[in-house]
Amino acid sequence: MWNRRFDVFMASLGFTRSQYDTCVYFRFLANGYILILMLYVDDMLIACKSAQEISLLKEKLRSEFEMTDLGHAQKILGMEIRRDRERDMLWLSQTGYIKKVLEKFSMNDSKAVSTPLGQHFRLSSIQCPTTEKGRQEMLSVPYANAVGCLMYAMICTRPNIAQAVSVVSRYMANPGRQYWEAVKWILRYLSGTPNVGLLFRKSDVAGVLEGYVDSDYAGDLDRRRSTTGYIFLLGGGPIRWKATLQDIVALSTTEAEYIAAVEAAKEAIWLKGLTAELQVSQEAVKLHCDSQSAICLAKDPVYHARTKHIDVRYHKLREFVGGGDIQLLKVPTEENIADMLTKPLTGIKFKHCLDLAHTGQC
Repeated sequence: MWNRRFDVFMASLGFTRSQYDTCVYFRFLANGYILILMLYVDDMLIACKSAQEISLLKEKLRSEFEMTDLGHAQKILGMEIRRDRERDMLWLSQTGYIKKVLEKFSMNDSKAVSTPLGQHFRLSSIQCPTTEKGRQEMLSVPYANAVGCLMYAMICTRPNIAQAVSVVSRYMANPGRQYWEAVKWILRYLSGTPNVGLLFRKSDVAGVLEGYVDSDYAGDLDRRRSTTGYIFLLGGGPIRWKATLQDIVALSTTEAEYIAAVEAAKEAIWLKGLTAELQVSQEAVKLHCDSQSAICLAKDPVYHARTKHIDVRYHKLREFVGGGDIQLLKVPTEENIADMLTKPLTGIKFKHCLDLAHTGQC
């Protein structure tokens, strides 16, 4: 009832509800500006270049709903917003939330580590408890609770822990002691980086949407599935990322990269539509991939004996590329930000990916 009432009211003010995200409302103003309102249950953010237009909208909202004006946005859904208006910079972080999580699991004084998941972790179902005694011992460990807390941080502001969280979340039903050590390792990483978040700054590429995609071939030790990782930047700042196991077993690195690319392309099409509604449009989204063979397969529909078995649904990528919606570009592996989303990296390489993704101290 609340959402319906709010939707009708916003429509009466001349706002349009986004076709791509039903929590986003926007209205184009006579002065050329755009007024945007983002809603989450009964929390909202309003954005516009005109402070006067924001004030007018607040007055209209107050006339219809009981609401509290908290002033300039400083916090939303556990995320902290910090601005430096002189340098045209904005940081988004979860310092307070992360400190609470560390305290909750008694990890606030733990020894910090430089990466979210050590390369020595080789997690598989072999390490799951096989006896009733072993399973009972693990019941006292808050494994699912901790993973859930990590997931929220990962989804909101921490793409740097996406790969690690993806791995530990695969064993929720019957985790072993080694899995709990991996979760604590992630918490140790957060204890040393509580202030790390996302950085957005004014730049010459403010309206440019681009993505990076990668895969880790057969990295899952149980089912030999590959991992898909992708991250999208808007104006150089990270806005969307994901690390997940692929649905099928790929038979080659080319196939794994191709499957990852089509999943990233689908996300790119959605982001392209959403940003276009908000007058941030471009002809094609640049999608950077470090597999030349996957790029050739997407651009060339010629029969290939080694790839003829690939399911037709993944060839949607060719339509995206051929139609001009996606531009697949080769990027050196060492410059591929998505590399950190598919496998544990060394400290130096991991930090390089973070720098490329514009994540750092807030």
